[in-house]
This record gives sequence, structure tokens and C-alpha cells, in this order.
Amino acid sequence: MPAALISLLALAAPAAAQTPNNPFYGSAPQGAATAGSLPLSLKDAVERALKYNLGLLLQEESVKEADGARWRALAGLLPNVSAATSASRQVINLEAYGFPTEPSIIGPFNVFDARVYLSQPIVDLRALNDARAASAKERAEKLGVRSARDLVTLVAVNLYLETVAATSRIEATHAQQATAEALLKQASDMKASGVVAGIDVLRAQVQLQNQRLRTIGAENELEKTKLQLARAIGLPSGQTFTLTDRIPYAPLAADVSVDTTLKTAFENRADYLAARERLAAAEASHRAATEDHLPTVHMDADYGALGQSPSDSHPTYRVAATLRIPIFDAGRSTGRRLESEAELNRRRAELEDLRGRVEYDVRAALLDLRAAAQQLEAAQANVTLAGQELEQSRDRYAAGVSGSLEVTQSQESVAAASETYIGALYAHNLAKASLARAVGTAEQSVMSFLGGSR
Repeated sequence: MPAALISLLALAAPAAAQTPNNPFYGSAPQGAATAGSLPLSLKDAVERALKYNLGLLLQEESVKEADGARWRALAGLLPNVSAATSASRQVINLEAYGFPTEPSIIGPFNVFDARVYLSQPIVDLRALNDARAASAKERAEKLGVRSARDLVTLVAVNLYLETVAATSRIEATHAQQATAEALLKQASDMKASGVVAGIDVLRAQVQLQNQRLRTIGAENELEKTKLQLARAIGLPSGQTFTLTDRIPYAPLAADVSVDTTLKTAFENRADYLAARERLAAAEASHRAATEDHLPTVHMDADYGALGQSPSDSHPTYRVAATLRIPIFDAGRSTGRRLESEAELNRRRAELEDLRGRVEYDVRAALLDLRAAAQQLEAAQANVTLAGQELEQSRDRYAAGVSGSLEVTQSQESVAAASETYIGALYAHNLAKASLARAVGTAEQSVMSFLGGSR
């Protein structure tokens, strides 16, 4: 089901922007929810997704359908053996068959026949190429399962990273709310002492309410993200869970060259290999269509016992070879040839496009990884500077050197810096997971790519 293998850009989109009917964000959960909160590691999430994710389950069923189609195609090459037994009592009018004899009515008499029939194609190039096409399509569907497993891994990792980021936002907003409460108390004490005006208290109250609003929004977003993660990995409805992995910053273990990564991707990307198999299937179908007008040779035989009853039956047999030569088929073979040629051209174009897409995915993932690492470094420095700015503005405010507006601005700087850092860490980890998917080894190597996860 190539159409179901959604693009990497769609997978990396935030949970709120994902298509509700996308099968890779659904699952077929098993069992009932357990009491208490379930500890959930990143590895656990990926393993559950690989068992229960709907997109993967549908792709696995597509392999069964392709296997059935392969057996149907093989039926044109394999021997067909059947058996039949009949017993009849007959009266025949010979005159009806052109024998005007007297008497013309013969019978009644019994006929018993027990026979085994065999039909075997000897030369049938069309059936041979149809079977080759069906086999190639089955291999493509099996490779589609590999590609789907990589996509499911990326979905689970992406949603887990989103949940980790949402948890970090909760912690950041709680810390900022505690700071706002401390500043409100400080402003109230200073007003009671006659040091500051009442507007400073009002400003601190407004800032505290803003932080409470952010906390409420962050908590709601966390719960929605957890619901999406639970759906994608097949957790039972109502099951509560707690993330055990925080996925801190961990640089990629080694420098990655573009040429080496591209070579690995073309060797391992299951969707690219599947496109090659679909092209091979289209080529075999085209050969079958072009050879549709060639003669075929079939052998038909039967062996059995014939008589008036089973006890007085005698062995009889028949062996025949049939040469079939197509003469006129009202354009059926021409139509099939044109259709197969169009399919072949389409598969060639898809393979070339996919080759370019693989190269784009690899290069884009490497660019994203490099940019995310630089953004993360800058965001970390920004968090440190914003914290220092807030601390100094609080000291200046306590000493009466500056007003509360400077403190409020510093609080906003801390909030913005924290959000930027959380987003940069999420983007860096997602870029590493996307690189693992781009080279076609997400299921095997995403944990080592991420690093830092327990």
C-alpha cells in the first residue's frame, strides 16, 4: 500500500496538525487498562507501536493479499489435478443422434466412471511472466512492511519527543509561576514598606496570572499529546502512563559524510527497494502483454475406470497435447499491451522520483541536524543569559535602582528563552531520528542515533 506510506514531513508535524484518519497515528490496542500509572520508556513505546500500530498492521495484511495474488498467477503454470466419480442409468434414442436403426431406443443401462484429470501448461510465456510480476509485487509489499516499520518507529519517537517537550514546558511554566509568586510577594512587601507604588503590585499580579494561563495551556497540551502517543502505540483506552526517558542533548556519535550516508540509504531504504521491485513487476507484466499473441502448448490427460458398475470397470485413459494459436482477440491483447506500457513508464518515473526523494531526505536531515545543533547551543546560552538578566533585575528592583517593568521584561525573556531551548532540543532529537529514517535504519539504529535515553 504505497499510498499509505505517508511522507516524512507529515510525520514530523506537531500532533495537533496531524490527519485524524492517518493509519500510522492509530492502533489496534489489545487488553485492558491497568491500575496505576504505567512507566513508559522510549524503547517500550517503539516496541508497542511495532506490535499494535494500525498502519503497520494494514501493510502486513497487504503482504498476505500479494501472496494470494502470486498463487493465483502461479496457477497458470502449475498442474491442475482433479478427480470425479459418476454413476448413471441411461436410456438413449439413437435416432436422435442420426442412427435410424431398429430398435432406436437402447437401455436402460448403467454407466460407472471414476477418473483423475490432469491439465498442465507446457509452453505459456504469458503465464510465466504474469507469475514473475506477481512475485515481484509480493517482494515489494514485504519491503513495504520494512518501510512501514521504519515509519512507525519514527512516529513513536516523534510523539514521545513531543511528550517529553510538553513535560519540559510544564516544568518550565511551574518554575516561572513560582518566580512570579515570589516577585508578587516581594512587590507587596515593598509596597507595605512604602518603597514602591501600587502599580508595581498590580504589574506583578498581572504577570502571575499570565504565568498561570501558560501553565494551564501547557498542562492541557501535555495531556493531548499523551493521548496521541497512547493511540499510536496501542495503549488501552484510559491507561495512564509516565515517561521514564527525558532524552537529553547528545551529539551524534560520529561525523556523517553525505556520500557515505547516501550510499547507505540507497542500500537500505525499503521504500526505494520496493519501488525497484514494482518496476520489475511492471516489466514482467509488459513482457506478458507483448507475448500474449504467442502460441501456447497445454497437455490434458485423464485416467480412470469405466464400466457398468465398480466391480466390472476397466482402466481407460486419454492423453492429449493442445496447441493454441491466437488469431483474433478483438483488440484485447493490444489494450493490455498499452496498459502495461503505461504502467511501466509510471513505475520508471516513480523510481527516479524516489531516488531524488531519498537524496533529498538525507541531505535535508543532515542540514536540519547541523542547524538544530547550532540553534541548541545558542538557545542554551540564551537561557543562561536570561536567567542572569532576571536575577540582576530582581536585585536592582530590590535596591530601588529600577522599577518592576524591568523585572517583568526579564521574566518574559526567561519564558521565551526556555521555550526556544525546549523547541531546539526537540528539533535536534527529531533531526537525528529523521536521519535514521532517511538512511532506512530507523528501527535498528534510532536509539543509538538519539543517545542519552535510558
